[in-house]
Amino acid sequence: MPIMVSHFPPGTSKWNKVEHRFFSFISQNWKGEPLINYETIVQLIAATKTAAGLRVKCKPDKRKYKPGKIVTDEQMESIQIKRNVFHGDWNYEILPRA
Repeated sequence: MPIMVSHFPPGTSKWNKVEHRFFSFISQNWKGEPLINYETIVQLIAATKTAAGLRVKCKPDKRKYKPGKIVTDEQMESIQIKRNVFHGDWNYEILPRA
């Protein structure tokens, strides 16, 4: 099954409609609260609600991830990537192996 991948360009989180819509409300909810640890940050984000009643769901990811996974050059070369004409470095399709 082909997988279509589209990234936002670096520094353009304003293009992310969800983040853009919630950011001002999250900032208002913080109100200068010291961000002393992840739990505080998650609680402040999770307590956010917009004027229209939209709520943020937020929880920390406490899973352990195995470090040091190395992808070889051969493995990277075996990935079939079809780049989009418009910014192929940000928009591409990963095709199944033959």
